[in-house]
Amino acid sequence: MVRANLSTPKAQVTRRSLLRALGGGATAAAVGALATGCGVPAAYVGPGDRAGQDLSSSDQRLTWANWPLYIDVDDDNPSKRPTLDAFEKRTGIQVKYTEEINDNDEFFGKISPSLMNHQKTGRDLIVISDWMCARFVRLGWVQEMDRARQPNVTKYLDPLLRSPAFDPGRKSTVPWQSGITGIAYNKRRLGREIKHVSDLWADDLKGRVTLLSGLDESFALLMQGNGVDITKWTADDFDKVCDQVDKLVKSKHIRRFTGNDYIKDLSSGDVLACQAYSGDIIQLQADDPDIEFVVPEEGAELWAESLMIPNLADHKANAERLVDYYYRPEVAAELAAWVNYVCPVPAAKDVLASSKDKETAELAEDPLIFPDDAMRSRLAIARDITSKERTEFAKRWNAIAGL
Repeated sequence: MVRANLSTPKAQVTRRSLLRALGGGATAAAVGALATGCGVPAAYVGPGDRAGQDLSSSDQRLTWANWPLYIDVDDDNPSKRPTLDAFEKRTGIQVKYTEEINDNDEFFGKISPSLMNHQKTGRDLIVISDWMCARFVRLGWVQEMDRARQPNVTKYLDPLLRSPAFDPGRKSTVPWQSGITGIAYNKRRLGREIKHVSDLWADDLKGRVTLLSGLDESFALLMQGNGVDITKWTADDFDKVCDQVDKLVKSKHIRRFTGNDYIKDLSSGDVLACQAYSGDIIQLQADDPDIEFVVPEEGAELWAESLMIPNLADHKANAERLVDYYYRPEVAAELAAWVNYVCPVPAAKDVLASSKDKETAELAEDPLIFPDDAMRSRLAIARDITSKERTEFAKRWNAIAGL
């Protein structure tokens, strides 16, 4: 496996570009009241009503819903998924793998009627962003996993990802892949380094800087620029960021708010610096080594997209077994070499480093896949926006971002 560059089909359409391009505006509005969480009492499912009859011992199957382009595929035959094929051969469990998740809100709207009405979703395993996982956990829509069946998760899960505020101890969620929201810039074109969030507001970047449009994707890094501990940020911290950004928009310092289309702007030189995802920049750097990704001195947000087992799943034990399989370091390494996100299994680094293929071995030294100690010390997982906060916060942010 080698790193993809922007000329490959994999890089032309990334999973995160689909997330932003397809959007969730209409869907989010339609399910807005429900998405606020426990504000809709009928939607909550108590602990005693979450488990269904587990057919795993007699029915060697499971259904797994994931994002497009988010698993390794064979270079010569894209219909083959080497790690998943190996799991099926190893265990005898047949996996129905569907790439049906294109947007968090859209998928929420798709399966929420079943979950809130105590009905099966037809899926044993799903992968969604942690800020959306928080809603599922609050609503009681996912089951706790049996760690006795998951020794690899227990042993190898990255300590930085082990206990987010929304799911202490990761009882109901397990990271699939992780990433960093930081700053990307073209060092040659800008002619200087960027080390702090405040460096984005320098005069030489007026009209040449962009921010991410999504509230959940953007706010944490901006708060960190103000010295805020994002694990326990407050409404006042949010209001301060909004005041700052509103002023920068009105002065035309911020060029615009983007989804993944910042990739095109940064590559063309229309934008010199931007808020960006680490996984995207790995692909850009393959074609343009002048592009840098920075975890600011004040810190950056570490996020994950996580595996969950929905309520009433028919094959819970099979799903738990698959999750644990992907936490075997050699399997995590094979996946990391293809998807190029931050690997949630640090032990996979040594596996990649020992590869006889030079390009694969080099991935072990890429800090955007395996952050070094200095970078790790500046990463934090933001507390999620609560159900009570979301409506008001989204309304203010969207007005500033023009959404």
